[in-house]
Amino acid sequence: MDASVLAAAEGVVGSTAAIGYGLAAIGPGIGVGLVFAAYIQSTARQPESSRMTLPYVWIGFAVIEALALLGIAFGFIWQGQLS
Repeated sequence: MDASVLAAAEGVVGSTAAIGYGLAAIGPGIGVGLVFAAYIQSTARQPESSRMTLPYVWIGFAVIEALALLGIAFGFIWQGQLS
């Protein structure tokens, strides 16, 4: 590597946990979008089943968001252990 690249990399400080969670938040974002897209599509195909499938939408949303919150919690827990 070039000496100027190494000198620039030495000046970089910060939390890798924040970058990691930022990248990990993409998964729950896609998951929530897929859950609600599937609900909208199923309701469009069979409108009378909307009341029956709505609780499953909220359960799926809650599970996905719980996994996202676990991801941020583990990021804070491991923040001091990575360096």
